Amino acid sequence: MIETRHLFTKLDAKLIELLRSLSQDDWQKPTIARLWNVKQVASHLLDTNLRTLSMARDGHFVAPDREISSYLDLVAYLNQLNADWIKATERIGTTVLTDLLESTGKENSQFIQTLDPHAPAIFAVAWAGETTSKNWFHIAREFTEKWHHQQQIRDAVGKQGIITREFFYPFIDTLLQGLPHAYRDVNGTTGDVVRIEITSEVGGRWYLLWNDSNWILTKATQKEITSAVTITPEVAWKLFTKGLSMDTASSVVIIEGNEALARPVLSLVSVMA
Repeated sequence: MIETRHLFTKLDAKLIELLRSLSQDDWQKPTIARLWNVKQVASHLLDTNLRTLSMARDGHFVAPDREISSYLDLVAYLNQLNADWIKATERIGTTVLTDLLESTGKENSQFIQTLDPHAPAIFAVAWAGETTSKNWFHIAREFTEKWHHQQQIRDAVGKQGIITREFFYPFIDTLLQGLPHAYRDVNGTTGDVVRIEITSEVGGRWYLLWNDSNWILTKATQKEITSAVTITPEVAWKLFTKGLSMDTASSVVIIEGNEALARPVLSLVSVMA
């Protein structure tokens, strides 16, 4: 279990502090979130708070306007919802937007504290290949959403502050839970071990072990390493949230041992995309 519930209030406080420090020019700066600028990323974070409160807390659901029969269908639907929201909230000023983020963030954090971490979650973590998930994983996934979108803003305006052991380690630990699913079509042989290292004091080491028919993620092993992938935190957060292409990452990621067995690590996408 990855515990993140205690971090939401702290992370939201960092966000509000950041947004209140921005100039009007900062709000219009482009980010790595495709076509979204800083204000639009912040607006998406507000949408995330409101959806959680409306659906998970209050039980308010709106039926999709289309048939959803696959992961790609779901991604397309969510992308359309996001685009509709961004367009509608262009009329909201930055002060109002920040105030709404502050108030809804507090309500969202309070609600999260009421959830039993081991009870079934309202939504499964689809990018990890799950059809049902426990609350702790769903909550951790929501934490990664808040972390990486705030980091997109920080990256755009040149104000760091959340690539710390406290915030980054649970973020990357959650993202890497998707590795067994990313390797679902990769067949190993007995004894194969892929080591994933995120450098510096904010990172750590994870291991993918081949278990005759599937891959298991662990944080310790005595087995000999077959392949090793070493990534800096600055590259990892962008790569695994689709802010950096595999080709670009390949030039700065260190791969040792069996390269073919290591490269699927670079295909991990731990967002709905």
